[in-house]
Amino acid sequence: MFAPQGPTFRELTVQALSSVERGYDLLAPKFDRTPFRTPESVLAPVSRVLHTLGPFDGGLDLCCGTGAGIEVLRQVCRERVTGVDISAGMLAVGRARARTTAAAPRVEWVRADARALPFAPVFDLVVSFGAFGHFLPRERPGLFAQVHSVLRPGGRFVFPIVAPARPGSPGYWALLAFDAVMRVRNALWRPRFVMYYRTFRPSDVRAELARTGFDVRLHALPELGLRPDGSPRCRVVVATRPPGR
Repeated sequence: MFAPQGPTFRELTVQALSSVERGYDLLAPKFDRTPFRTPESVLAPVSRVLHTLGPFDGGLDLCCGTGAGIEVLRQVCRERVTGVDISAGMLAVGRARARTTAAAPRVEWVRADARALPFAPVFDLVVSFGAFGHFLPRERPGLFAQVHSVLRPGGRFVFPIVAPARPGSPGYWALLAFDAVMRVRNALWRPRFVMYYRTFRPSDVRAELARTGFDVRLHALPELGLRPDGSPRCRVVVATRPPGR
């Protein structure tokens, strides 16, 4: 839900009629008071999985926004944590609100496009929370290749993924309606604002990660509930760059 101090309807409308980059620059000061920020109920289960896989030396939060994933990385990384985002406004808010401490790991904030990451293979862990709807399906292979390129051999790419809504359910119709509105908006208005929730399908994502060269495993997140058939509502993807590649 939106907090009383969150963006007004007018502010959200202006954001929605902007580009992705400009829209988030405008939203940044109030972003943490919106439902778009990844909640602790998602961060905590992913952190639990990461603790079983780590510790790690260097971690990257891909499309970090104001830094919801930065604190998760600080719990499991010993030397270096980096947040990267295309929005200078989001990075500025994250940098200003981040806890400062002399203890490791050091935290860096870098403005860059996730489709052209300015890093060598120096990370042991890359995480991302809630950003993949901003990339069209045809962009995902390049995005995954970028992540692969900045990981050391044996490094992990970790992110939560929600099971598709059951056809005919309220969630299914809500997501279908949202994506339809976005497609109409982008057909009629420029610049485009890319945010599609139904295009990030687990089976497609898993296949694309494998084609990129990752070994892919899924871990259930039972804290986030079960579907009517008993399967998890949410899993965490652990994609590993194999040693030697």
